[in-house]
Amino acid sequence: MKSSRFWLTSLAVFAFADLISLYPVAAYERNPAADSDFSSRPESIEIYVPPVEDVVAPSCPDALEVAINRVIASRPSNWGIRVESLTDGTVLYSHNADKHFIPASNTKLFTTAAALQKLNPNSSIRSKSVKDWVTTTNRMSNNYYADALLRHIGGQQAAKSALANLGVDPRAYRLADGSGLSRRNAATPNVLVDILRAMYYAPGNQVFQASLPVAGVSGTLRNRMKRTPVQGTVYAKTGTLRGVRALSGYMNHPQHGVLLFSILANDSRQSGTSLVRTIDKIVLQINSSALNCPI
Repeated sequence: MKSSRFWLTSLAVFAFADLISLYPVAAYERNPAADSDFSSRPESIEIYVPPVEDVVAPSCPDALEVAINRVIASRPSNWGIRVESLTDGTVLYSHNADKHFIPASNTKLFTTAAALQKLNPNSSIRSKSVKDWVTTTNRMSNNYYADALLRHIGGQQAAKSALANLGVDPRAYRLADGSGLSRRNAATPNVLVDILRAMYYAPGNQVFQASLPVAGVSGTLRNRMKRTPVQGTVYAKTGTLRGVRALSGYMNHPQHGVLLFSILANDSRQSGTSLVRTIDKIVLQINSSALNCPI
């Protein structure tokens, strides 16, 4: 009972918080070179992100909804989230999932997925295999590789055509470049989950999945979610721009198999560190809440 009163009190406090929506597509433009993912900028200094404290989720029913709503309660309009089961498509959580957000480097998921539909992974581009291009683009979030890869396959329309053949709705996203540096890129959490689902089975699926950073282990996720239950079980693409953080990918859940998720945050009034911490808390909630809930 004491725990329930705490939750109710917390939710009541959050309910009075300022709910200010940031419309992402019209976001303030700045020099894109200053907005790239840290790992793709050789001159950048790696910033260590401390492990997120584990969280205790409420029991079913609606455990995940309650848990995530509590995490984002102060500014819910700035968040877009979708979580679903790969096995049967059951939606475990959805919030602003059909709203367009700036996806930052989650744009690279579109670029690499399209490239793997149009190119043989073992073919070469400038003496490197397509597999190497895809891996460098996603794991290290290399902006040069991403933009060059999009140009190589014929540009935005060629990419959209390739993805449409996989059932990905071309109206649900906008490609202004291949890297995600442009703030004119836009995507919904729904379409990012659609990409992840399609690429679990599509040609090049193994290359695509293996190219994603692993929580606490590799790439742009190597310093995140270390020493937590999801270390080594989350494969996901990060996204970083000023006022934008994103994470979309797969979770190998010990009880429910593969879960698909997309978490997009557009909020210029919070620090990047705060947004990253919140995203990581949400990922931990997905893991812990799903453990207690049948799917």
